Amino acid sequence: MIALTLSLVLAYTPQEAQALFTEANDAYYRQEYPVAVEKYQRLLAAEQGGPDVLFNLGTAHLAANELGPAVLFLTRASRLSPDDDVAAQLAVAQQRQLDQVVGAQESDPFLQRLARAVDDRPITLGFVAAWWLAFGLLLAFVRAPAGRRWVLGLVTAGAFFVSTALGAVVGVQVWVAQSVREAVVTAPTAAAREFPGESAKVAFEVHAGLLVRVMEDTGRFVRIRLPNALEGWVEKTQVAPL
Repeated sequence: MIALTLSLVLAYTPQEAQALFTEANDAYYRQEYPVAVEKYQRLLAAEQGGPDVLFNLGTAHLAANELGPAVLFLTRASRLSPDDDVAAQLAVAQQRQLDQVVGAQESDPFLQRLARAVDDRPITLGFVAAWWLAFGLLLAFVRAPAGRRWVLGLVTAGAFFVSTALGAVVGVQVWVAQSVREAVVTAPTAAAREFPGESAKVAFEVHAGLLVRVMEDTGRFVRIRLPNALEGWVEKTQVAPL
């Protein structure tokens, strides 16, 4: 009941959401960045914020020199909509990072790039449709006269090939979603320790805006891996998941 009440309170009609978005934009142009951020965040809390809201929110944080949240929301926007403006603004934010990791990978692993490059919904629908089509063609192949089977055989084989390929992409997306956990450092400075605990020796420090992988979670601490494979434990509140 409490959750339902909160969702009703936070919900906006399309007209109200557009008005709030306009108010946030106006606040940004007046350089009232905290006001703009608060209004964009209200849209996100109401689940009425798409790539445009994420982009503007990240841009507002960047204008306020809040690098961690800027990279966080601009990266989220880029994952939803690979737009040139988003990429350019994200590049500006990344250039301001203190951590330019030596030995960093030039790009994400192929499977991660593949999972992000395709929209999961049409791929899943295409896989289901191709699979049913392939079985339908197989049934027609079994019942077809001998003279027509070679044509149906080729078409059926093609349908199974397409469905298998689409199924592999769906599998990659599921694997990436379940096994690859990424986060952005939001604290100005976060001490990465050798093991989870305040008494642990600090191995290195990371700074706001750095994209990391979360390898393990103990509740208060998370083990992060940098793009150059360096690992350490930081407090969970110092990073935000993508």
